Amino acid sequence: MAKNGVSLKTKNEDGIPSVGLEITGIALLAVALYAAVSLLSYSEAYGTSWGGFVGIYLSWALLKAIGYTAYIFPFILAFISFGFLLRRIFAFRLAVPVSFAFFILSASTLLSQMLDKNLFTGGPSGSKAGGLAGAFLSRYFTDILGYTGSVIILIAIVLITILIATGISVVRIAVWASPYAAAVLGRVFNGDKAEAGVEDEAETGEDTAADEPPAQKPQTIKTAPVIHHSREQGEQGKKKEPEEKERLAFSNPPGSFQLPPLSLLEEPPSKQDCVDSKTLLENSKVLEKTLLDFGIEGRVLEVRPGPIVTMYEFEPAPGVKVGRIVNLSDDLALSMKAVSIRIIAPIPGKAVVGIEIPNAKKDLICLREMLESQLFSKNRSRLTLALGKDISGAPYVADLSRMPHLLVAGATGSGKSVSVNAMVLSILFKATPEDVRFLMIDPKMLELTGYEGIPHLLAPVITDPKRAAGALKSVVTEMGKRYKSMAEKGAKNIEKYNQIISEEDSGNGDEAKKLPYIVVIIDELADLMMTSGKDVEECLVRLSQMARASGIHIIIATQRPSVDVVTGLIKTNFPARMAFQLPSKTDSRTVLDAAGAETLLGAGDMLYLPPGTSKLQRVHGVYVSEAETKRVTEFWKKQGTPVYDNVITAEPQEGGDDDTDDLGAEFMQRYKEAVDVARELEMISTSYIQRRFRIGYNTAARIIEKMESEGIVGPAQGSRPREVLRRG
Repeated sequence: MAKNGVSLKTKNEDGIPSVGLEITGIALLAVALYAAVSLLSYSEAYGTSWGGFVGIYLSWALLKAIGYTAYIFPFILAFISFGFLLRRIFAFRLAVPVSFAFFILSASTLLSQMLDKNLFTGGPSGSKAGGLAGAFLSRYFTDILGYTGSVIILIAIVLITILIATGISVVRIAVWASPYAAAVLGRVFNGDKAEAGVEDEAETGEDTAADEPPAQKPQTIKTAPVIHHSREQGEQGKKKEPEEKERLAFSNPPGSFQLPPLSLLEEPPSKQDCVDSKTLLENSKVLEKTLLDFGIEGRVLEVRPGPIVTMYEFEPAPGVKVGRIVNLSDDLALSMKAVSIRIIAPIPGKAVVGIEIPNAKKDLICLREMLESQLFSKNRSRLTLALGKDISGAPYVADLSRMPHLLVAGATGSGKSVSVNAMVLSILFKATPEDVRFLMIDPKMLELTGYEGIPHLLAPVITDPKRAAGALKSVVTEMGKRYKSMAEKGAKNIEKYNQIISEEDSGNGDEAKKLPYIVVIIDELADLMMTSGKDVEECLVRLSQMARASGIHIIIATQRPSVDVVTGLIKTNFPARMAFQLPSKTDSRTVLDAAGAETLLGAGDMLYLPPGTSKLQRVHGVYVSEAETKRVTEFWKKQGTPVYDNVITAEPQEGGDDDTDDLGAEFMQRYKEAVDVARELEMISTSYIQRRFRIGYNTAARIIEKMESEGIVGPAQGSRPREVLRRG
């Protein structure tokens, strides 16, 4: 604050221009209006003006100094005043008045060159269009550049100063005006040509009438109708083709199995171009105004409409903190009348902030539309998953074999289960039971039971959480067998192993016995973790760490992504994650290590984290109806019955030691040593075995549990050591 007097601040605490700038704007606008009235009513002959005595001298001085350019002077003042009144601070404060000053001088000089002199001879014409300033500068420009050169340079200076002062692109104006200019020139040219043709025909008609043959009936040329290619017409054309061509023709699977035709899926609804440029422009203006009300200046550079949301790329002014924009998500949702708004600050690789606003009308993304896309049909992988479309409307697919495991989380009604069904159907449209086998675990008994009986299943759909732990242990055992077989053949992965087996068997004339992929699908992880959390977590961690090369992949879905369900070990070994709408930021961070899932729209709207990157992709999921799922499963059931694995389907035995085969020789050797030690003692505990043999707690606990199952030690007695029942 100044010591003497009052100081007008240009900004308040929020960064918004204060009342001082508004006072300046009102004063400049008043001066501009007064100058305009004085100039328009000024009469040099009578010496009168509506502006009174001051207006007469002001008009005389302006016209004398800069000539006809004086009539532009009030508009310049009004433009500057609006900048203050609209609370917009120019990026370069001195650039605007300096540019206008050069504009006035260059325009006065140009008027003096063209009007005060003869346009062709350069001689004086008696006019004073450029005033004293224009006449003075015109003389020097003519001496240095010549008459023609000075006119060219002055026109360039006028255009440059307009561009700097107002930001109005001259090129855009030219592009906008070019169609109108071309239309006018075309009418003039065609009109002259038509008149000339009529005159020529009138002059030569009488001379050529006798030589011409008899007139024929004039031919009528029909204008070709504009054909609107709708989706229905395209699908009708496809229906005329044989049914075999509706199948995905990327391969011909061996054996007696046939891939299902796409006609089993419902046709996507017809989609018309619903992008309204006017609406997008209005939303951009509302977005800019709302941010400006909170003291954030900038402009919308690009708008990218999509099937569900529209991305507005906002470029903030220099000095604006990105965090301020992120904190205004709720205020922007209120002004845009949106359910929720997601802000990406900044967009990777761009100096802009992405603001995703839901569309008023949302498109329905069907599975058939995704399977018909080139991106899906040309992918050679049997485990290609049709996830949906990105925010720009392009199909988005992923390869499960490259993930190699997927974690899916979402609240009830967010579209999680529908997306899992779409993934299963994506594989069923590309792979036969000889290529892919499924192990489905559905404790809720709702989502995956519809696939019961398809020939791809390794076992019936498991609904008992206790049996699920045993099934996962069987998959771990299968993984070990596969690695042993691959080591014998010198293969590093299942693809190389199948290639070697195919070459060997084809040489012997026998049928190739390839190893199929195994996809384990768990629809609700929380139920398994509550009943057999320790065993389930151990199996999942082991599979996720080692099963990729053996062709075993896991898809886990849960609606409760808390830390006791999605543990640190599970999340670490599942690099590919997918989050649908979640109730809180905490759940979003648990799944994705970042917030954002709480702002999703539901109905299949998801955030996908690809493996090997931290960049989230927003994808709108595919919709699959129950009728479509039933038609596809019935198609596969008609081709054969499943061949179940006896190990997986076996009932778990109470107190049995059916898991000793998977414990390993090293563990059994350590177990025998621990039994010998226990028989020499009266009491024994897990911590004692851990210290004695220098092993981990988990291994020591398994040794104690095995001793209890074999009757060597007694049951646990709280924190006390166990009693040895069978001593040496």
